[in-house]
Amino acid sequence: MTPIVAASAFDSLRLDAVPDHEALRRTYELPSDAAVRKQMTELTDETRRLIGCSSLVLVASVDADGNCDVSPRGGPAGFVAVLDARTVAIPDATGNKRLDTLQNIIATGRAGLLFIIPGRTTTLRVNGRACVSTRPELLSQLTAVGKPPASALVLGIEEVYPHCPKSLLRSGAWQPEQWLPADAQPTSAEVTLAQLRMPELTIADIEQAEADSLKYRYE
Repeated sequence: MTPIVAASAFDSLRLDAVPDHEALRRTYELPSDAAVRKQMTELTDETRRLIGCSSLVLVASVDADGNCDVSPRGGPAGFVAVLDARTVAIPDATGNKRLDTLQNIIATGRAGLLFIIPGRTTTLRVNGRACVSTRPELLSQLTAVGKPPASALVLGIEEVYPHCPKSLLRSGAWQPEQWLPADAQPTSAEVTLAQLRMPELTIADIEQAEADSLKYRYE
């Protein structure tokens, strides 16, 4: 018997959703000439410097069935290597070992990157072809996260686009006076415990597991 799934707000909203590109464009003004022209197909000296200042990059990928995923990658500023004007490499530091992003890239050969610089509102979008490399001579260059990684995400650049800073300005991401108090959100352990749905586990168990994971984060 097929289980009955309750309808969500999405099911209602999609009934009169924007149907096509033409209808969407009618909702907005045309982009400025600068917004179109600043998209390039390779890095400039300035965008190389931006990548060298970034300690956080969000990686967007999709699997063969169109299921999307966004995953963060972090390290000291410059942990993403610029191999040439059209190629960057991200070391795969130890994470949860689900390999969602890497499996998606192997399936579709595509990825999108958003480089973020803490404390700054400038971000950089980089999209293109992608692959997963375990070539030793490449991995030996990517030691910013502590040691050579097991693999690297390599992206062949097709689009480079400095992104408008308005979203970070609106969010107050780097303005502590706008941050919510720590107790306004559930802790990481509370969220994980609810997700796991394992009554035998306690908050203390999850907190210890998280502490151990951070302690041995480079292993």
